[in-house]
Amino acid sequence: MAEPITIVPDEVLTGEAVALDVQPLGFFLRALGTLIDVLVAIAVMLLMAWLSGWLLGENIVSTDASGILGIVVIVLVLVVLPTAVETLSRGRSLGRLAVGGRIVRADGGAAGFRQALIRALVGVLEIWMTFGGLAALVGAFTPRSQRLGDLLAGTYCQRTRTPALPPSAAGVPPVLAGWAQVADVTRLPDPLARRCAQFVRQAEHMEPAARARLAAALAAEVAPRVSPMPATDAETFVRGVVAVRRDREYAALRLEDERVGMLVSGTSAVPRGFPTR
Repeated sequence: MAEPITIVPDEVLTGEAVALDVQPLGFFLRALGTLIDVLVAIAVMLLMAWLSGWLLGENIVSTDASGILGIVVIVLVLVVLPTAVETLSRGRSLGRLAVGGRIVRADGGAAGFRQALIRALVGVLEIWMTFGGLAALVGAFTPRSQRLGDLLAGTYCQRTRTPALPPSAAGVPPVLAGWAQVADVTRLPDPLARRCAQFVRQAEHMEPAARARLAAALAAEVAPRVSPMPATDAETFVRGVVAVRRDREYAALRLEDERVGMLVSGTSAVPRGFPTR
């Protein structure tokens, strides 16, 4: 019997039963994007109101039709335009472009006309009629900051801007390549290991004097746990120790994963020389 698939809040299950790690846009960024869209809609509404007044003033449109024209403007700005923009832009708007978000379906697919229309219609209630209070209340208590329109349409706002990846970790300094093959580096205390790793990441941005002092202090703490000691400066020594520990821990993790994979697949070999039936 197949084991059930567990999906965490930030994962989406595709049709091929593959869990994708996606990040929803945060509550405050969603609120900022919505505020930008509301301000744009108000500007468009004022522009259309001015245009309607000009048409009435020029007698292009009869006075009896002013009420109908006002309703048309409201429906156009609050429902038609948001639906059209969201459908044609595949879930984007000016506000969401500014904060780096995009409306997608709950399964991670692109939202379509039906989802955009539902969100726009419900938005009249939760954004315009309640001044955003209902949308903020519902969004604050949903895992993906979904407003009521999202819950009814089966959508949420996905983050489209991902942070830049950190630079790749430096390897063993070339002058210590031979030493790294025979070095015996015992386990470092976690606080010391974190300080060494942090120093290696930030050394390039430190003042030379402070950089040298910190490297010497770390090398003095690490030295009793390393044998043999290489003939090099303190900073190169610390960099070499960090790289050796990282490479060996990575190799140990890979070996453990391979062993677990063999056990799970049922191909774990019987020890050599052990008789089998």
